[in-house]
Amino acid sequence: MTETPTITNLGPASAVTSTSVAEQVGDRIWTITSGVSPVQVGAFDPVGKTVDRKLALPTGAGAWAMTHLGTDLYVGLYTPGDVYKIDTTTGTATKVAQFGSFIWSIAATPDGKIVAGTYPDGAVHEYDPATGATRSYGAAVAGQQYVRSIAADATTIYAGVGTKAHLIAIDRATGARREILPAKYADRTFVATLALDGTKLAASLSPTGTMLVYDTNDLSNPVEVQTPGGDQYITAITLSGSDIYLGTRPSGTLYRYRDTTLTRLGSPYEGAYFNRIFVEGSTIRAELTSQVVDFDEATGTFTGTDLGQAGLPPAPEQAMAIAATQSSVLVSGKAGIQVHDLATGTSTRTFLPGEAKTLTPVGRTVYLGVYTLARLWQMAPDGSGLHELGQVGNEQTRPTDAAYDDRSRTWLISTEPDYGKYDGTLVEQHLGTGQREVHRGVVPQQSVRSVTTADGIAYLGGATRNSLGTDPILPQATVVAFDLRTNKPLWESAPLAKAQSYSDLEMYRGKLYATTDDGRLAVLDPQTGTLLASTTIGTGQSRLTIARSGLYGTDNTRVFKVDGTTVTTVIDGLGAQIYSYPLITTSHNGDALYTIKGRDLVRIGGLR
Repeated sequence: MTETPTITNLGPASAVTSTSVAEQVGDRIWTITSGVSPVQVGAFDPVGKTVDRKLALPTGAGAWAMTHLGTDLYVGLYTPGDVYKIDTTTGTATKVAQFGSFIWSIAATPDGKIVAGTYPDGAVHEYDPATGATRSYGAAVAGQQYVRSIAADATTIYAGVGTKAHLIAIDRATGARREILPAKYADRTFVATLALDGTKLAASLSPTGTMLVYDTNDLSNPVEVQTPGGDQYITAITLSGSDIYLGTRPSGTLYRYRDTTLTRLGSPYEGAYFNRIFVEGSTIRAELTSQVVDFDEATGTFTGTDLGQAGLPPAPEQAMAIAATQSSVLVSGKAGIQVHDLATGTSTRTFLPGEAKTLTPVGRTVYLGVYTLARLWQMAPDGSGLHELGQVGNEQTRPTDAAYDDRSRTWLISTEPDYGKYDGTLVEQHLGTGQREVHRGVVPQQSVRSVTTADGIAYLGGATRNSLGTDPILPQATVVAFDLRTNKPLWESAPLAKAQSYSDLEMYRGKLYATTDDGRLAVLDPQTGTLLASTTIGTGQSRLTIARSGLYGTDNTRVFKVDGTTVTTVIDGLGAQIYSYPLITTSHNGDALYTIKGRDLVRIGGLR
């Protein structure tokens, strides 16, 4: 019987006010949205608690980098790496330079120039506002992709590098460079945050939540300051006279370092991400993901203003994960979950301190695999009752896929390791007992990109790129069958030559279907891993899902149906704008599909 699918638009899949950087110019705190289009630059008035100036930029997906010279604000964007000058007195924006595809960090020099650190070339660049001239200092460290942080004084540029941590001092006149990170810290992944005031330079190291304080007159002997409690990241550092203020993750804690003593001041909420800390006399203020908060040291309390309510309203973003329950469809994005109520047709947002890369409904609970730190959370289908179960650990940071094994009541999560690290994991979260098993390297020399399960067996798809900042060890990715009862692999197969990643796996009618990032589909025997058949779906990644009427998938351009190795288009022209991998899921009773069209959530019915 021929399918006559219907498509219903349910509105923006996920809408958010999310920021990653802030800068104070005069009496206003300027910030910029990320992951939405167009990006919005806003000026927050801390007295009136409103965003009273706002403008859109014509390019870019967001920003991690801001600085200023006088009343001119400079913003470094990503995709592409454009630099804009914003005249804060007139509110006009002018593109003045472009440095590749992604600017991670910028800073102003005492003599009125702008320096920038970029990805993926790991380079340092300079822009001169007086002449419009640009200069490239080249890669800070050969082979490293990130200049994640940057600072500069009259003679030297300081570049914080990853994924293998380096702190490089570059002579601004000659371009000569030297390593100033002591050798004992070489095992860290990033010098992620830098702050410079006079001759004091503070640098944070990931993933140990360590801060080093340098005297630039003698860079050979920095003072180590270790944050307590297992925090892995210092996301903001502000130097204020003899004091240093810093914000950490994942706890979301504000600290002050004074007279060799680190003092915990408080936390606005669990998991708070400090983009910037501002200190003016006795006033301590911070810009977070979607708030500006004031800290009252006398009472140890924070009061916050939501930037969306203040005048920087939510906008449709690139979705990250999708799932359907009996009462809702859930779409994740930056710092939250959009809950689409199927009965009312309305949606609300649940705040999450991180990004849910996987959403797995099990009964009346939804389980979330959250980036960063590979954190595991759960909540109700309406977004209530959100709380954390724990962290994967084992140097893992990014959940990549998830499945539920009915036989053992086990939630399975696949992960990718931290920047510059190797070997992903399969995680077994036993829902009955709360126990957690982490199997690292179960897909040898790869991260684990995808997972599905049947009859107590987990099927895992590998990715040769272990993590960002690493080179593949193997020439092609593999698929592994793993027995959840014995915790032993049953077989490993490389069914398709030169496949670098298996973006999805699905067990359907006794056969294992696997898709690759280069647009191929493999059909495997689940008992042996033997390739039974293969075909081409398209040119890129795809995701599969099972409905009552068959096996379906999407590649962001279309929804297709798979019948053996025959692939037919069901809906075309999606143009899905998603964050990473294609998104599709099946309704609770299997009669419809949900996917992304543009940045909207759509329901596809009429399937037969």
